Amino acid sequence: MRTSYYRKLLAALATVTLTVAVARAQTDPLPSWNDGSAKIAIVNFVQGTTTPSGANFVPVEERIATFDQDGTLWTEHPVYTQLMYIFDRVPALVKADPKLATVEPYKTVMSRNMEAISKLTMPDLEKLAGATLSGMTLDEFHAQVGAWLAQAQDPRWHKHFTDLTYQPMKELMAYLRANGYKTYIVTGGGQDFVRTYADATYGVPPEQIVGSAGAVKYVYPNGGTPHLVKLPKMIVNDNDAGKPEAIQLLIGRRPYASVGNSTGDQQMLEYTKGGTGLRLSMIVLHDDAAREYAYGPATGLPDSKIGTFTQGLYDEAMRSGWIVISMKKDWKTIFSWE
Repeated sequence: MRTSYYRKLLAALATVTLTVAVARAQTDPLPSWNDGSAKIAIVNFVQGTTTPSGANFVPVEERIATFDQDGTLWTEHPVYTQLMYIFDRVPALVKADPKLATVEPYKTVMSRNMEAISKLTMPDLEKLAGATLSGMTLDEFHAQVGAWLAQAQDPRWHKHFTDLTYQPMKELMAYLRANGYKTYIVTGGGQDFVRTYADATYGVPPEQIVGSAGAVKYVYPNGGTPHLVKLPKMIVNDNDAGKPEAIQLLIGRRPYASVGNSTGDQQMLEYTKGGTGLRLSMIVLHDDAAREYAYGPATGLPDSKIGTFTQGLYDEAMRSGWIVISMKKDWKTIFSWE
């Protein structure tokens, strides 16, 4: 009799536990985040800025959130995705103009020697970018990028690059949008490149992409339908101080929330935190070599030329009240397919 009673009690408790777990999963807007200071800061920020009776209430039209992309929304190692695209476009240039095969830096890229490619200088990379990202109409460019993304794969996971987006960040963007925030991608990457896939990948439409931008020219090819042709001339460099400058130019409002991961995002995070009222500046620390990558050199992590997060930047985050997101501690999952 007593055994039967305890069995029924344990079954009831198990049912209650399962019901609570299911209810929590259904109501938790950030299920890929571990409970902790980062998640608490996000929820407190959203509640504080969207409660009409609260002291930190922000009108809907002022709810702006900006996100860096490389290393913040998707993986940036071993090299930036757009740089891989540039390298993969070089053979087509050489095919069209065979003499380029003997000219640097095309010769080095065609060798596929990664050690040699890693030593290319910034002027080399700028030359390659100018040659591969211009000379075509915008429609042609978007078609080329779309075709490349459909077949190109990351060398480590052998997955499409758009599958290497961070699930916790996508949840954060969705949570902010559900509470009246407009989410913008503010990236050092090419604006036209990111606009090709951002809506389908992140739910961010083309007009909410602020990136490094090249000039375009309005033309009537052979008297036909007018087009915009991409030119090999940069007009917006969306890195470092260029980020808040571009935010003002293209958005016109100081963000209430910003997320980055490197020294290139420092000024954007400072600009956000410098506003009045409740603000949220967050920076991702890549400290999970098993599930993604580990690099800094902040907190003793390996140094990196890509996505550098210095100890000085970490110290500023601590002084200024930014939230440092630890991939290892704060994220239950990194990619949706884990």
